[in-house]
Amino acid sequence: MSDLIVHGGTPLRGRLVPSANKNAVLPILCATLLTREPVRLRGIPEITDVKKILDIFRMLGSAVQVDWHTHVLDVHHRDTRFDEAEHRLPEEMRSSIMLVPGLLSRFGVARIEDDVKGCTLGMREIDPHVEVMQSFGASVERRRDGIVMRAERPLKAAQHWLDYASVTTTENYVLCAALAEGRSVLMNAASEPHVQEFCQFMTMLGARIEGLGTSRLVVEGVRELRGGEFTFAEDFHEIVTFLALGAITGGDVTVKNSTPEQFPLIDRTFAKFGVHIAHENGWSRALVDGPLRVREPFTRNILQKIEAAPWPYLPVDLLPIFVALGVRAEGSMMYWNKVYDGAMGWTSELSKFGAHAVMCDPHRVITFGGKPLSAASVESPYIIRVAIALLMVAASIPGHSTIHNAAPIRRAHPRFVENLTGLGAQIEWREGD
Repeated sequence: MSDLIVHGGTPLRGRLVPSANKNAVLPILCATLLTREPVRLRGIPEITDVKKILDIFRMLGSAVQVDWHTHVLDVHHRDTRFDEAEHRLPEEMRSSIMLVPGLLSRFGVARIEDDVKGCTLGMREIDPHVEVMQSFGASVERRRDGIVMRAERPLKAAQHWLDYASVTTTENYVLCAALAEGRSVLMNAASEPHVQEFCQFMTMLGARIEGLGTSRLVVEGVRELRGGEFTFAEDFHEIVTFLALGAITGGDVTVKNSTPEQFPLIDRTFAKFGVHIAHENGWSRALVDGPLRVREPFTRNILQKIEAAPWPYLPVDLLPIFVALGVRAEGSMMYWNKVYDGAMGWTSELSKFGAHAVMCDPHRVITFGGKPLSAASVESPYIIRVAIALLMVAASIPGHSTIHNAAPIRRAHPRFVENLTGLGAQIEWREGD
């Protein structure tokens, strides 16, 4: 168990460089299985999910060298082998499902464990992934402890239309299509920035992908992929997180950001709380003039609201960050998570701080902000940015607070506490049983 001890009430100030996006790093790591040539990745973050994937590679016989000081990873899958009876993918990590296409393409067999899961965001089905594998010719055998898939090599091109724009399912489709024989077309593809970064990496390896950043991807299969070197971009989730921490504490935080073109909707969402985001010379800064205050909508008979859904909507992963701002801001705000049905129940923990948040249904919450708050001890569910949202509220309140079960933060944000300490926060990890 890992808890965060927060001594709040200190305005955070300073500049920092964010890490790479976990949601780009993990599929890119899985994609390296498709080539027998060496790959070098720069900016690899030291997070738990990355270490688990690297442990899998070592288990499979791949050559792995990583320097956590320079954040450079060299991986070579020349001598990789897979035995369905011997090798198991980790159940506790959702992204392990993206190893399946590489295993199918190289060995003609792969397996999905019985309970592959990630953050506790509600029901997260594996059926869309199974359907993608089947569309490329894989046979599926359901066993008591999981699902085994087999396919002839090379895979055959497939036309597919997703039920919804799933990020990992889109990435799994591209992983299958890259070495498949023929021309594959995916409709209703996800187009998040991390999906685009993943496709850029695949293109660097020699994959032929059209429609980058759109809902229609066309992949012309090639016989083999090459190696190469790739540098990760900054994580827009982490950029938003640190800007929001500066705003909620009444501080002044500036974050390196090489992709401000991705931020117009995020900037307008910040503006609903009276926070102005300025982008200049590759850096972004959160500016607040006075207390946080929910901007009144022009349509007077409705609440101000934030709707989160697949890109180009506001990303659902960022919604907890803005819920935290809403707790501190004067006025009322409605939040609508249009993807997950189990991602909003944590708002009951906000009441321990004295916050007013009402859960309307599994997808919607209303905050009534500007209430007097006090330090508290709260429990975080296993959701990365919910742990951060609770931390944000605690950091804005003078006094000693504890965020229990905050370990999920380590799945996505390396040196998170060290970065906050550098901005003036008084925060530390406390390890327990």
